[in-house]
Amino acid sequence: MTPTLALDRRGLWTAAASFVLWGLMPLYWHALKAVPSLQIVLHRVVWSTILVVGWLCWKQGVQWWRALLSQPRVAGLLALSGTLIAFNWSLYIWAVNAGHVVETSLGYFINPLLNVVLGVLLLREKLTSAQWLAAGIATIGVLWLTFNYGSFPWIALALAGSFGLYGLVRKIVAVDSIPGLGIESLYLFLPALALLVWSETHGAGQFFSAGWGTGMDALLVLAGALTALPLIGFAYAVRRVPYSIIGLMQYIAPTLQFLIGVFVLHEPFDRDRLIGFVFIWISLAIFAGEGWWRSRRRVVAEAT
Repeated sequence: MTPTLALDRRGLWTAAASFVLWGLMPLYWHALKAVPSLQIVLHRVVWSTILVVGWLCWKQGVQWWRALLSQPRVAGLLALSGTLIAFNWSLYIWAVNAGHVVETSLGYFINPLLNVVLGVLLLREKLTSAQWLAAGIATIGVLWLTFNYGSFPWIALALAGSFGLYGLVRKIVAVDSIPGLGIESLYLFLPALALLVWSETHGAGQFFSAGWGTGMDALLVLAGALTALPLIGFAYAVRRVPYSIIGLMQYIAPTLQFLIGVFVLHEPFDRDRLIGFVFIWISLAIFAGEGWWRSRRRVVAEAT
């Protein structure tokens, strides 16, 4: 077995773990429903920055950021990706706690299709015939969900667009996953911290009002780790796995979100939504089966 194959598998497993964690996130944000959405986003930024930057300073010293920020193109791209992910977080948390988990899942069903398009058109990646078939069937499912949703799904489209562009920027910027996230976080840290301090000093904050006995403050702090881990995993995987493949794998997260929305949070799930969901699962089965077959062929070829 060659190192390339092992590295590709590591990237695939990392991507899968990140998407599973993202898929379970609605349960966590729902537990924080009593906290205003903006406050949750601000705490995500502050605590994830402290975690990521603290780890980088411990491992690489306090000057770890200089090499990255000395490159204007890299600094600019990371500022853009940080802005995109902050917008995505804000809209997503608001939508979950406003009872739109099913529509957020639709957004992340659309997002992988956008990634496939970006990978093929802008990055000149190639798809196999089976992958084209899987993408086509998934497209039918997403179109069905979109046109039978009952209203214009602006939340879904905004989530898909912002995260699709975020992934593309992180694909093309030549930085490692954790330092890249550290720079993104630093761009957002001071504005987020200033807003939190202002909120706490003007009676609008939530961090000290409920007290640690309720567990709410602990959940806000832990949100930093839950923010950093899947983003690090995604940024790691997106540089090692073709972007079109990442796009197809991302159906893991919205599938879990959709199931949580319907069976845990009891949002509407009618026949039209079931039809779209079935199309997407068929596309996933085709993609997974084709990937397993190609992996087996590659292992056999290298063993002979």
